[in-house]
Parts: sequence; structure tokens; C-alpha cells
Amino acid sequence: MREPNLRIAERQSLDGEVLVCGRFDGEPIETAGFAPEVRGVLDRLAARPGFRGREEQRAEAEVELAGRPAVVSVCGLGPRDEFSPRDLAAWFLRIVEIARGLGARRIAVALPGHPALAGEAGAERALAGLLLAGYRYERFLAEESQKAPLQEIEVAAPPGEDPAYRAALETALAVAAAGAYARDLANTPPNEAGPQWLEERARELGESHGLEIEVLDAAELTRRGMGGLLAVGAGSAQPPRLIRLAAGTEGPLVAFVGKGITFDSGGISIKPAKDMDEMKYDKGGACAVLGLLRAAIDLALPVRIRGYLAVAENLLDGRSYRPGDILRCANGKTVEITNTDAEGRLVLADALTWAAAEEPDTLIELSTLTGACGVALGTHLAGLFTPDDRLAEELLAAGTESGERLWRLPIGPEYLEEMRGQHADLRNSAGRLGSACTAAAFLSQFVGDVARWAHLDIASVVHRSAEELGQKGATGFGVALCVRWLQRAAPAS
Repeated sequence: MREPNLRIAERQSLDGEVLVCGRFDGEPIETAGFAPEVRGVLDRLAARPGFRGREEQRAEAEVELAGRPAVVSVCGLGPRDEFSPRDLAAWFLRIVEIARGLGARRIAVALPGHPALAGEAGAERALAGLLLAGYRYERFLAEESQKAPLQEIEVAAPPGEDPAYRAALETALAVAAAGAYARDLANTPPNEAGPQWLEERARELGESHGLEIEVLDAAELTRRGMGGLLAVGAGSAQPPRLIRLAAGTEGPLVAFVGKGITFDSGGISIKPAKDMDEMKYDKGGACAVLGLLRAAIDLALPVRIRGYLAVAENLLDGRSYRPGDILRCANGKTVEITNTDAEGRLVLADALTWAAAEEPDTLIELSTLTGACGVALGTHLAGLFTPDDRLAEELLAAGTESGERLWRLPIGPEYLEEMRGQHADLRNSAGRLGSACTAAAFLSQFVGDVARWAHLDIASVVHRSAEELGQKGATGFGVALCVRWLQRAAPAS
């Protein structure tokens, strides 16, 4: 989708068809800086009986802005001390729904003073979040069913924060565009988005953004001994491939690896029918890597950046790999198959081996790896696994600042011991208990001598299953997080 134009404006000059403000529970509405006619409307709304600013409350009135009729809408934000970045995102979704309900194409938003909206990091998160609140994936809807998108958003920064918001605008625009791009890729259905399609999208990005691209086809995968990727993709009519994208000549070398299973049936260990349609999102890690590469190039971040996409389709066929098979991966380790639905770690094993061989300063891998991570953390945070405390601190901080939050989980030697095979070096599944941790321990065997590496399990945050004001579908999780980390941590690594 095309993002609306966004600009920073002074409160007195806001002139959208809808002007939205927020009010914290029990507090006055911030009216300083508004034009007199707007201040008068806000004062009247604040005085309405029963309107305190509770989260579910809203008050509206008509006003004339810049000689045109408009609507002023004040949304309750709940208690100030409970307001979080997640509440901010929910408010932005409500703002877009208000505008859509009124048929508005131009909106103005006056942001209140609050720590969640302060500083350059808060500004980036707010501006990108406001742009992405209008995201809808409507490619396959009949034209008459599609809602008119927003065309313009004016934002008045919180009091005293105007310089931070102007400084953050370029990054926010790039992150929002890249996030929408990653969402579009992940939302694309599997009858269109197979391995060949994802390769084509990678080639398009390489051409438009000056990225070198190299694609290993089935023959080259065979020559390199990449048995994990070959086995997982064997049941599909479209062969697997491993895609490498590269850019930059100066700065630290940073590698991102993404899982790109374009559809995951589970193979012979077939998944239940319920929610199997959501397995198109199993390519979400690769989509996030493409998105963050796009943003990094757009922002000219001072790093040498590499992206590796392990792409396959896990289907059933006479050629499909089986429980009991023993595979040999690119680094020579053998893996006994106990569950063909534990396929992500197999394709990542070969991708990580290639990435590690190029000796990056930092290696970060993103994958929809385990349902167990969602059982542990729900849909609010992604799992972070790394043996490096400093890298963990950097990523946790970037997650907090970007709004894509992480929680560190253990990756000790006891989990690796559970992954030892009976007749091979490793097995690809040790059962359900602690399976997010055992999966991470498995991946640790394919990072070579790279000490600064991290695995991000994004399975439970890669898409929204429940309708959230029209935004059911892919989230693009990982783009904003990794761009924020690159901005702050990568140059210093």
C-alpha cells in the first residue's frame, strides 16, 4: 500500500478534516498552542458531563479550520501512569478508524506530553506507528469493497518535542515504508507467494536498492552439501533456494538471516487443519529481513550489511523427507529427523553456516520457529536467545525503543544435550517441553566461531490472528527493532 504523506506542523496551523487530541483520565485537555476556535471547542468538550478521558471514551464537535468544516475528536487515553507504547498503538488504530468512519482523507493529530512520546526514539516509534495504523492489505478485495486510504497526516509534536520529531521524521518514514513492504510480502497468499516468487521479490529489491544478490539453486545447494534446505523443500514443485543480498563497503559487517518457508503444511508430521491457513506467515522472518535491508539502504546506515533468506515450501509428496531420515547439513553435522514439522531449524542451519563463514561482526537471525515461544510469552513479545550479554542488552533496548519488544530466554548446555541424536550428531526435535529453548540450542551448532549472534523467535508476533480495528494479518515484526538496533548498536560493535 502507499503510505500517506506525513508532516510535522504547529498546533495553531493544524487543518485536517479531522483533528484528534488525547486526554488522560481525570486531567485537563492540553489546549496550549491551538488556534482560539479550537481551544474553545476543546474547553467545551472537556466540560461535558461524564467525559473524564477514560480509555473507551470519546467526545466530538464540529469546528472550522482554515475556512473549511472539520471535526475535533478527543479520545480518552486512560490513566497517565498506565499509558504504554502498546496503548499508543491502539490509540493510533482508533484514530484511523475515526477518520475512515467520517470519510476523511486528511487528518491532524496533536500528541500529548508523555514519556512514551518523548525523545527521538519516542518520536520515531510514534510517527512510524501512526503511518502504519492506516495499513490495510486489500489487494484481493473487489474495488467497491476497498476503503479510501488516508492521503495526509499532520502531526503536532508533544510540547517541547518539536525538534526531536523533526529529527526523527526521515527514519520514521523509512521504517514505516519498510514495515508496510514486509507486511505486504508476508500477507501474500501461498498460491502466489512460493519460493520462486520470493526470489523475484528479492531480486526486485536488489535492483531498486543497489544490493548485490546471489541465489543458490537446488544444484548448487547439493554441491555445497546443504542437506537441510534440500530435504525440507523436496516435497514442493518449486525447488528451495538460498538467497544472499549484500551492500555497503564500510563499517561493521552485520548479517541477518531470515526463515522463508512460504507455506508450512508440517510435511509428513502434518499440522492440524485448524489455522493452517496462517502458515503463509512462516516466511515472516525472511520478509522482515527484506524490509530491514530496504530501510537500512534508504537511511544509508554506516554498516556492511548482508541478508540470507532460506526459502522453501514444506509440503507432502513422494519425495518428502521422513521421520527417521538422517540429513547432513552444510557444516558437516548430521541430523536425525524426528518431526518434519520442525523444518525451520533445518533450513536455517544451512543459511547460518553460510552467513557465519563470512565472519560477520554480529549475526542476527529472525524466524517463526516455535509455537512454544508463544505459549511462554503470548502475543506481546518475541523470544530472544543469545550467549552474548552485551548483544542481549542492545537488542532489548532497541525492542523497547521501537515498540517491538523482546524477552530473553535461556540457551544453556542442558538444552543442547536434549538435542543429541541417537544415530546422528543432532536430532531436529526433542518434544514439546522447553522446545523454544532446545530449538535455539540446535541453531547454536551452526554459527561457527561467531560469538555475537542472536536468534529471535517471532512466531507468536509475526501476525495478528484476532481482528484489531481492521489490522488482522502480518505485523512486519523485526523491521523497526533491527533498524533501531542498527542505528545505535551496529556502528559501535
